[in-house]
Formats: sequence, C-alpha cells, structure tokens
Amino acid sequence: MRRSGMLLPIASLPSKYGIGSFSKEAYEFIDILESSGQSIWQILPLGPTGYGDSPYQSFSTFAGNPYFIDLDELVREGLITEEECSIYDWGSSDEHIDYEKIYLYRFEILKKAYKRSKIYNSKRFIAYCNKNKWWLHDYALYMSIKDFFGGKSWIEWDVDIRLRKEAALHEYEEKLSDDIIFYKYLQYLFSKQWNKLKSYANKKNILIVGDIPIYVALDSSDTWANPDLFQLDKECIPIAVAGCPPDGFSETGQLWGNPLYYWEYHKNTDYEWWIKRIEYSFKLYDIVRIDHFRGFDEYYSIPYGELTAINGSWERGPGMELFNSIREKLGDVDIIAEDLGFLTDSVRKLLNDTGYPGMKVLQFAFDSREESDYLPHNYNNNCVVYTGTHDNNTTIGWYKEINKKDKNMCINYMNNKYSKENEIHWDFICLAMRSVADTCIIPVQDYLGLGEEGRINIPSTLGNNWTWRMKKNSLSKKTIKRIKMLTKLYGR
Repeated sequence: MRRSGMLLPIASLPSKYGIGSFSKEAYEFIDILESSGQSIWQILPLGPTGYGDSPYQSFSTFAGNPYFIDLDELVREGLITEEECSIYDWGSSDEHIDYEKIYLYRFEILKKAYKRSKIYNSKRFIAYCNKNKWWLHDYALYMSIKDFFGGKSWIEWDVDIRLRKEAALHEYEEKLSDDIIFYKYLQYLFSKQWNKLKSYANKKNILIVGDIPIYVALDSSDTWANPDLFQLDKECIPIAVAGCPPDGFSETGQLWGNPLYYWEYHKNTDYEWWIKRIEYSFKLYDIVRIDHFRGFDEYYSIPYGELTAINGSWERGPGMELFNSIREKLGDVDIIAEDLGFLTDSVRKLLNDTGYPGMKVLQFAFDSREESDYLPHNYNNNCVVYTGTHDNNTTIGWYKEINKKDKNMCINYMNNKYSKENEIHWDFICLAMRSVADTCIIPVQDYLGLGEEGRINIPSTLGNNWTWRMKKNSLSKKTIKRIKMLTKLYGR
C-alpha cells in the first residue's frame, strides 16, 4: 500500500510555553495531516532529555518527556492558572527552544499542579502505577536520587546506592517518597495526554511512527536498575561503550558513550528485556523505527575511558535470533529499520531476513562520483523514502552546499534544468513521492522551503541542536492544497 506522511518532532510544534507539547497545536497539526491527504506522522523519541537535549540520550527508554505535558490542560483541570503560567520566561523566540529556561521553570509549574492534585487518592493513578511498576518505580526513584545528588550521573553517586544495596534503596525510598510520587505523577500525566492525542490521530486515520534508539544512555534508570543487561564490571562501571569508527567524515570516529549490551545475558533470558521494550513501544506508537539497525549485526566497541573512537573494534551482535524472538512473542510487528551509513553484506542479509523496510534518503543519492543505492531507480517497494532526516540539513540548505557536478547530476536526473534554487525542494519532494517506495515521509521543513535555519541536528556536535520550532500557521492553505494534490497525483 502506497502511503505518505510528515516528519515533525513533538518539541518542534508551535506553542506558547517555549517548546512543542500535547497542546491544541498538536491536534491542529493532525488536522493538517488529514486535510493534506497524509496518513503518517513520524516523531522523534519521546523520552526525558538531559545534558545536550538529545532525544537519543534519555534518562529512560520507557518514560516520557515531562516537557511535552500540556499546561493548558492542567489549567482546564483547575490545577494551575494561566496567570501562574504567564509569569515564567519560556524564552524569547518562537522558532527556537531555550532548554535552560524550560528546565528551570517547567518542573516548578508542574510541581504546583502535583501539590494540588491529591493524586495519591486517585484509583486511576494507583492502577497506572501498578500496571507500569516494572519500569516506573525504578525510574521515579532514579530521578529523585539524581535530584538529591545535584543532577549527577548514577556512577558518581555514593557507592551503596550506586550498587543498589538493599538498605540504601529502602533509605532513599523513605527519604524521597514525595519526590518519587511526583515523578510517577508526571508519567501518569504524560501517558494520559499522549494516549488522548494518539487516539485523535488514529481516528483521523493517521498512524504514528515512533523512534527508538538501539542503545540506552549511560546516565539512565535503565542502566542503573538493570546492570546485568550491559557490559559493566563488578563496580557497575562500563567495560566498553558504543560509537562509530573513524571515516571520511571524522578522523577520530564518534564516541557516543552508551553502555553496550551483554548479549549473552539477553540470549539466556530469551531476550526478555528487548521483547518488553518493543511491546511497550507498540503501545505508544503504531509503527516503530529502530535507530542504528546495523548494530544488531555488528556493533563497534570502544574501551571505556578512551577519549576518541580510534581504538574500538567490531563485535558480533545478536543477529536474526533477536528478531525471531520478537516475531515469536509479538507476531509480525510494523518496524522500520534505520539502515543508513556503510552497510556490509551481512547487514543487508539481516535486513532482508527480517523483512523490515529500510530507509532511502535522497540527499545521499547524488554523488556524481559513483552509483548510489539511494537513487530512486534502485529502490524496491519495501522501503521508506525521505528527502532528508533529523540528522540532515534541509533540502534547500543541502542543495546550496553541494558542488556544481552534484547539482548538475540532480538537475539531469530530474530532467529539470529550469528549476530555481529556492524552489528545488519541490522537485525532490516530487521525486520521493513518485518513487516505488511503499512509504514516503517528508520533513516539514522541506514543505516549508526552509534553508539551514530549519536544521534540527548536526551529528557529533554539542550545543545548538534540537532547538528548531515551526512557527504558528507556517503551513498555509496554499501549501496544504499543493501537498494534497501531489499525494493524490502519485497514488499515496
């Protein structure tokens, strides 16, 4: 079935409180998707973010980001007032997120709502906590202890609680009991509001594509609460961490720092944790995109303490055995494999054996020096085509940067020498839309014709990423009408 949609992170939605949320603007965006003939909304990971603001480095793979809780909904429920919300400085720009201000004030206003909620008497809240106890209690305890230690990562905590000694766990649970309930309350609000938004999307025949990173963060409740899952020593210090080797883009490679999985342990438990993770993801989303798919075939292992990724080595991943377990326990789930980058024959075989669609990005197709798998005439149906992703420049920003030979290749391939540079994004959108790929997803910034100012992330850099926001009413009626026409024209 041919279908299409848009890529827009929740954080990038317009809102009056500094960051996109599950507010009326999210519902309005779903209405736009419906009126433009789209059937998919792809978002980025929903987890709570920390230092660096990356949704791919979250404090929990199961928890939701409290920043996305709609404050206006809490106003309607009588838990806070509009006046209380308006006294805070949420940032001066409606095009960029000021994370420092969001961090300083979001929890302050949410704590007021919590104090007035008397939530501990709610049967629904108690039922939610009991149902999600297997991850929720550890997360709430983790965040409460993290606050107690001034935001430090768990590997810097006192040794008794870092190693989860029973007496220490009881001590902190008692000492921080109110904070623990507060963090559980935030997850209850997140879950309630997200489920309402997702239900609205589904009623409009819009499917949500969620995104899960292959790895969890070192600074996370997942790692602290489940040390057996990871390559940690007896003191719970990492033995090796994740990254990418040196290549043409980086002489020293990429040092991500995520703890690596102890795959032998996962195998011995029949991949129980992974099954739970995927199953939980399908309660949040309709389709799941798994980031860094090649890591399941082989993963790059860097000794802990190294300052670069130079001295790493490739190690074998779980391969098809993991995906056979997922299929056996969960059936044929709808997964997209992020298979970008350098692919070996064994990765291609793994992707083929799973049957999952891989990704095709048009910005990777036009290198005049060589033939590319990303050129549309090389596609099969079972793939998802993008003009670009959250890690790419916008199409216009990218086109301005490439050399003359590559530009000529683009123009010749699309047989359109009359294109204006500031309109070239529509040529690439049409190229993606008319390809044989079953699914086509276009970042909203490309529909808006934005340049580099609309870029979300520059990989391997820290600071000034994940801040872009769409201005209110950016998608005009004229643009929506054009999108709908193209969608119908290309049978999506």
